[in-house]
Amino acid sequence: MTYASLAAVFVVIAAVVAAVAALLRHLDGLWWLTTGIGILVLLVLTVVFDSVMIQADLFRFDESSLLGIRLWHAPLEDLAWPVAAGLLLPSLRALLTPAEPVR
Repeated sequence: MTYASLAAVFVVIAAVVAAVAALLRHLDGLWWLTTGIGILVLLVLTVVFDSVMIQADLFRFDESSLLGIRLWHAPLEDLAWPVAAGLLLPSLRALLTPAEPVR
């Protein structure tokens, strides 16, 4: 299994949970905007800190399991994790927070 296929599984799961949350909780554009900004911040931080850690030789990847696309030094596959977390966590919060009663 490649890093990309493993990451794709988690991104798909997070996207399904986000879609369910959007349908059940009627999430508005502001929710999607803030979630998107959060994901963007996580992506930038991931590229920066992964690149620094790779340059410091704190960890290595099996090159045969990578797509070969890198942003700075971070492999593209590593960006799936902040996307999955950035979708999943706000979606779970929306689903687990009790709905406000209609008055």
